[in-house]
Amino acid sequence: MPERIGGGVWESSSVAARLIRGALIPASWCYAGVVAARNAAYDRGWLRAHPLALPAISVGNLTVGGTGKTPVSAYIAARLAERGLKPAIVMRGYGNDETLVHARLNPSIPVVIAADRVRGALDARAAGRDIVVLDDAFQHRRARRDADVVLLAAELAGPVRPLPAGPWREPLASLARASLIVVTRKSASPVRARELFLHVRRFAPAAGGAIVHLAADRLVAWGSGDVMELTRIRDTRVVAAAAVGDPRSFAAQLSDAGARVELVARPDHHPYSPEDAAALARRAAGGGMIVCTLKDAVKLGPVWPREAPPLWYLSQRVVVESGAADLDGILATLVALKHAN
Repeated sequence: MPERIGGGVWESSSVAARLIRGALIPASWCYAGVVAARNAAYDRGWLRAHPLALPAISVGNLTVGGTGKTPVSAYIAARLAERGLKPAIVMRGYGNDETLVHARLNPSIPVVIAADRVRGALDARAAGRDIVVLDDAFQHRRARRDADVVLLAAELAGPVRPLPAGPWREPLASLARASLIVVTRKSASPVRARELFLHVRRFAPAAGGAIVHLAADRLVAWGSGDVMELTRIRDTRVVAAAAVGDPRSFAAQLSDAGARVELVARPDHHPYSPEDAAALARRAAGGGMIVCTLKDAVKLGPVWPREAPPLWYLSQRVVVESGAADLDGILATLVALKHAN
């Protein structure tokens, strides 16, 4: 997977990283050419987008990982359920961790695993659902959806380099397909989020827009469910375990809470083994804490040593800082579509 290649190579200014990026440029040109040709084929109708069995909203991005697709998808599904609909999450399910996160965030909303989103919508309808949220489907153009929410992380920096020399799946011009552009932020400032939002809106002036803060909320103990307020970790040594698209933003959230953070980052979707868990537990010897993301906790928790200190994960709140009316408008359109069918 591309996310296993990047990280420091994509962002580092070291000589070695620049040499590697340079060597990957021809492959990036090929990748960008294939993406452009494929998008042109769909735009011109040479490739057909298939209608889905249910109204659908896609939540996707232009880059590999780190934008908050899973929490935003879960948030949208929950808001649709509050409006009286019966949503299902349809996703490819790579690595299974995001599937488990959805199940924990919204236990009453089923997750349908289907690389073919057209088939997934049929399965959701057969299960009694009346609308689907397509998690990570912006590039899955074979499935015709009713709304496209595209996320960009305010922590993004540097030039737009296509895979594999950079993290970009598609160029910013692809935002023209978006119904709603959402800039998410974790550790980035509101000013940085606003700057990025104003920049990208030029590529899709007709689309709605919002800024969402994936705010650090509380710490939750895996297994017991005990809750700890973030104020409790001030001046505490914290080993931050993260196998996510943007581990540094996770570490920054803990640092902002006053913790003394030691980041242990692994590639996105890393499958934790009992040996991995034991090694992390040893790092906490001498009074430290182990804190991970929920995406890591669903994999680390089942293999966490019984004799080890508690495993904590950082819960997040989805806070819509601006553009709530645009987001509500998208949801209202979906509700109307459901009732029209």
